[in-house]
Amino acid sequence: MKNTTTGSLERSTVEVLRLAQPTLRLFLPGLALGILASGSAVALLATAAWLITKAAEQPPILFLGFAIVGVRAFALGRAFFRYLERLVSHNAAFVGLSRLRVGILDRLIPRAPDGLGRTGRGDLLTRLVSDVDQLQDLPLRVVQPLATSLVVALASVIGLWLVLPQAALVLAATLVLAAVGGTLLHGALAGNSERAVAPLRAALADAVLDYTMRLDVLIAFDAIQAAKERIRAADARLRGARLRVSLGAGVISALMVVLIGAAMFGGVLTGAPAVSAGLLAGPTFALIVLVPLAIFEVFAMVPLAAGAWRQVRTSATRVGDVVEGDVPTEIPVAPEVPCALPDGDLVLELSGVAVRWPGASSPAISDVSFILKPGDCLLLTGESGTGKTTIAHVLARFLDHTGSYTLSGADGRRVDVRDLNPDDVRRVVGLCEQSPHLFDQSIRHNLSFANDQASEEQLLGVLSAVGLASWVEERGGLDASVGERGSLVSGGQAQRIALARALLADFPILILDEPTAHVDNAQADALMADLLTGAAAANRAVLLISHTRVDSRFITGSVQLN
Repeated sequence: MKNTTTGSLERSTVEVLRLAQPTLRLFLPGLALGILASGSAVALLATAAWLITKAAEQPPILFLGFAIVGVRAFALGRAFFRYLERLVSHNAAFVGLSRLRVGILDRLIPRAPDGLGRTGRGDLLTRLVSDVDQLQDLPLRVVQPLATSLVVALASVIGLWLVLPQAALVLAATLVLAAVGGTLLHGALAGNSERAVAPLRAALADAVLDYTMRLDVLIAFDAIQAAKERIRAADARLRGARLRVSLGAGVISALMVVLIGAAMFGGVLTGAPAVSAGLLAGPTFALIVLVPLAIFEVFAMVPLAAGAWRQVRTSATRVGDVVEGDVPTEIPVAPEVPCALPDGDLVLELSGVAVRWPGASSPAISDVSFILKPGDCLLLTGESGTGKTTIAHVLARFLDHTGSYTLSGADGRRVDVRDLNPDDVRRVVGLCEQSPHLFDQSIRHNLSFANDQASEEQLLGVLSAVGLASWVEERGGLDASVGERGSLVSGGQAQRIALARALLADFPILILDEPTAHVDNAQADALMADLLTGAAAANRAVLLISHTRVDSRFITGSVQLN
């Protein structure tokens, strides 16, 4: 089982990396421009070294003309090609990044929300934002620098070989030492830290998000200081890892300086005898000695590319872990050829339903049966932890089940929901959660995304149906803000807005999960009356989940979970 899981994660990681790397059609132009830019830098220094030394001999200006033109051309070419390379290669990386994001969302959507429960919210946010952004380094800081460095270094060594083979061998040896030794040293100094940065960044995000989202609870239980210490500790670990990464980069820079000196000194040792023997001219000798400066400026990216690869690989593994393998068997998937929904008023029926959460070894609920008809208001009760919310997620097709769950229509058709597209089921079965999400927008926006064609009269109508008409008027109308995550409204008002949103979507079957959970007892009865009156106004079927007392006038039946 472990090997299977490891293999599945490896395949997901490879797929993430494949999506992050731009296609050859987009990538090759940037690579070619990068080679031209780096090649121009090497050629500029070589030509300038030759020109300055030759000019010291005071030859006729005619003998320097081609070198003068070369210096100008390579100087302009270096800047011109570098600008185009940045433009083209970053565009390719961003296109690859957009393709990656779409690919990840395509894999995430079938799993959401219940297939993502094993990942913390802050960690998941970091994976989908910071780790995905990190993957743009694959083409920009790994593949392209490696390819550019190798091509330019090989061309330089070949060019130097044509001038003086001994100097070319010295340069090749120092380049190999820089690539192998630099990569190994950088890995020893910073490898573990580079792989740890992404998880530590996620841990910090988890701690900060937990602090901000649960600030009221932390204050109530005097746990603020402990939460702050958790943030400080996570920040210290991340800061330490980043410092070690920076230390590794600094040591590699120092190593490159030493190797540049070694390559230049080697050029002196091999070139001086050739000059003394009259086999090598002075300007050419200067070229041999100074050209390693430019080559190592390009080649220094190789050890750093190895470090960037470790960070990219870690981020790809973390992203791949979220979308690893196939969708869990506990999460519904659309059939290859889905059936159409039955026509007319729908009847929902469960018979012997059992449900297990992803990764759980035993069912969360078992043997649940009931029928919900148009106009019914069925009360689902039970102690906390007995599976009331689990049933709501089954009905909304967030979780799969064993047993029978069917929808019947006035046309006489009875369809098992497994034969329907889960999205189609969610168009007729709406869920108002215990803690509804409100966007940091106006009341109008929070309602309109359920029906973007709704008129102002319709919006005010559903607000009136849930008892919010006067409240909205007092706040200045539909354009009043609800604040971040509904911070400017009370729990009861948030529940009413959520129900108004559900009424606007016109779900034939509506599930209300603990609608009075955040409301004081004095307001609970009034809120429940408004909710159930508004929900039942259009012969809608309602499943009410509650562990508190509900006025029997609104209830047509009940189901007890044990």
